[in-house]
Formats: sequence, structure tokens, C-alpha cells
Amino acid sequence: MSEMWYTYWLACVEGITGDRKCELCRKNGSAEAVYYIEEKGIREQIITEKEWGILKESKKKRNWREAYQKVVDRGIQMAVRGQNNYPKRFEELAGMPYAFFFIGEMPREGMPSVAVVGARRCSSYGEKMTLRFVERLAESGIQIISGMALGIDGMAHRAALNVGGKTFAVLGGGADVCYPAAHKGLYKDLIKRGGILSEQPPGTPPVAWHFPARNRLISGLADVVLVMEAKEKSGSLITADMALEQGRDIYALPGMVTEPLSCGCNRLIRQGAGILLNEEDLLEELVIKGLLKKKIAIISDTKNKIKLETKENLVYSKLGLYPRGLDDLQRETGLTPQEVMGICVSLQLKGCIQERSKNYYVRAK
Repeated sequence: MSEMWYTYWLACVEGITGDRKCELCRKNGSAEAVYYIEEKGIREQIITEKEWGILKESKKKRNWREAYQKVVDRGIQMAVRGQNNYPKRFEELAGMPYAFFFIGEMPREGMPSVAVVGARRCSSYGEKMTLRFVERLAESGIQIISGMALGIDGMAHRAALNVGGKTFAVLGGGADVCYPAAHKGLYKDLIKRGGILSEQPPGTPPVAWHFPARNRLISGLADVVLVMEAKEKSGSLITADMALEQGRDIYALPGMVTEPLSCGCNRLIRQGAGILLNEEDLLEELVIKGLLKKKIAIISDTKNKIKLETKENLVYSKLGLYPRGLDDLQRETGLTPQEVMGICVSLQLKGCIQERSKNYYVRAK
């Protein structure tokens, strides 16, 4: 613990990349050794003149031992590359931070994670679909990663918390700085039932240029990224681009071609992103990718969680936003026409599906 303040100091140094900080620690043995590098290190090519100047000036800014102790006293923890609490997902990627800070928990290793991003000024359609997809994912044991912004981000966190799931926010300011202020209640809930993460030192205010960099951490912590609503030029598309560079799969929610908030999503789908039509299809793909070992056969209606029989769940899983006919359901499930008809009647009575036209059904939620 006594030596951790050197690590804290190096983590807070601006102007040197995370990869370079790690390299300096490897060359010199520790963050403490980097702290005590002398000017002769420039001649020995251990460090550049610019880097030495940055480190020298940073040591003058404050009493780093006291600063670190205050951070510890406030319950802010630090994850450092190479240590056990540093996410393994980060270790396989370039450009990740040397260290970052968190309050609450860290996303658990070995559990699937899905990032959910979208517009701040989202539509009621975007909110509804985010609630629907995220609740189902969280019920299935999937961790939800987002940025705690207004709109889609906040809805994603709330949806996960609604069903007792784990959710984590990556902020553009310090982990101890609640932004936006309107999400103060959500911020507190995330600390209790998830976690708040940031690569920015504690106390750092949220400034515009931090957010694009923050987005690479959101996608980096996830196995899959869902884009729920996005204009043609938006931060959500920046996250999608970074996710692709990191080798993450992207799914987008389709929308009307005349709706600006759907233009970015529709373009992603055109470029090859997965299309979000219903939750069960998404879970099915996650099972195929090996991210989920099994699906939970529980379906949400407006008030209760209803357990369905195996055949009912099979039929339900084939339904989504668009009407499906009995012939399609019979062919895809392998059930007899009489069985499919009886199951559809049963699902209607349970409030799980609706009949849009003669023998054509959609999910009720």
C-alpha cells in the first residue's frame, strides 16, 4: 500500500500514453523507479527529453502520497495493468490505459458483457426497445456496460437494475464526479449494484474531448455492442467504429428511414451490422458465439414474469416485432398445425402475444 502512491502519480500524469507508461515501468522495474528517474536517463535512452520534462513537472503539482491517501479514504479503487483486477478484455487491446479508477465493483471476468449506446435525445421508440432488450439480456446473466449519459445510456442502466442485473458506467470525468447531475440517483444505485469506472483521475471534470476516448473503454469492456439509436454523425457511431477496430460484434436497432435518430443505425445495418429484431434472436446468436451457455426460458409481460412450457417458449422465440403466420411457425418449430394453434391461443391468454390479423401474431411486449 505504501508504494501504491507512485502508481497513482504515474496514472495521473498527462501527456504520456498508457502503453508508454507500461513500457517505462518495465524498463525501470516499477512506478517508483520511474518517479526517481534522473536526467541522465535521457542520455541512456531510457526516457525522452519531453517525457522527462513532463514527469518532472508533474511531481511539483501536489503531495502525491497525501493525494493518494485521500482517494483511498473516499473508497475509490485503482486497477493497474498487469494486476489481477485489471480487465482481461483490456489486456488484449492496444491503446488501453495504464490504470483506471472505479467505485463499487468491476465487471466480472468470465461473464458475458454487452455495451449499449445511443442518442441522448432519444425517442420513445428507442427507450422502449432499450428497456425491452436490456431487461432480457440482464435476466440472462449478461453484464450491461454504458456511459450513464441522458437518453439511451441511462435507460440501459435502469433496465438492468430493474431486473436485478449488473451494470457498469464508464464516465468522461473522474469516477467521483457524477455527470450529468440529473443522474445522481442512478449514480448512487450503480455504486450499490454495479460500478462506476473512469480512466480520468478523481476530481477531473467532464470535458468534451474526454468522451470520444471514453467510448473505446465502453466497447473494450464488452463482447458485443448494441447501438439503439444514432444520427448519421454521433458519438454512438464513434463507439461502433472503435468496437470494430477492437474486433467486437455490432448490432443496431432498425428504424424508419425518415427518422433522423435511426439513420445511423440503418446505415450500420447496411454496412453489415447485426439487426436487432427481437431479444430471443439476439440471445440465440450469443449462444452460438459461445458467450451464453444457455438461455433462461422466462418471458416478461407488463406486470409479471411468466414461466412457459418448453413448446410455448419455442413458439414464442420465433415471434418478434413483425407478424408471423401459423404456417411459418409450424415449419420453423416442427410442431403440428394443431399444436401451434393451441400454443398461440395459450400465449394470447397469458398476455405474451397478440393476433394482428387472422392467424398472424406478434409479441405483446
